[in-house]
Amino acid sequence: MQYRYRIRLHRAVIDTNVLYSGLYSAGGASYKLLLLIESGRLVPLLSTTLMFEYEEVLKRNQARLRLSNRDIDDVLDGLCKHGECRKIHFLWRPQRSDAKDDHVLELAVAGGAADIVTYNIGDFAQASPFGVRIIKPAVLLGEIK
Repeated sequence: MQYRYRIRLHRAVIDTNVLYSGLYSAGGASYKLLLLIESGRLVPLLSTTLMFEYEEVLKRNQARLRLSNRDIDDVLDGLCKHGECRKIHFLWRPQRSDAKDDHVLELAVAGGAADIVTYNIGDFAQASPFGVRIIKPAVLLGEIK
């Protein structure tokens, strides 16, 4: 008898602060989430706006991250390879206290009410009416393992 194991893929929007943290330090939950993305167990939901934000923040901080432009491009290419791009056909702005976070919420809703993984839980305090769960990287890591 052959057993088949189904690995449940988890889809989530990875906030920029989590990506930055995972690239800055290999000792935390954010880094481990990046490894799960690379292994295909975590699927990041992406949008053009979020990819531009990732690129801007990482390249602005590349000296601190000790990454070259090529390294950052490789990271972004890897996210595109393993992620799912979503088109956002609606705008509910402004919803967040930081208007730059609105596109993250819209992406989570476009992705079928996916999780938003962030360290800035308070920035998304009003996301529950949209069916979106806001969680920290360590919580998601515990659920996936």
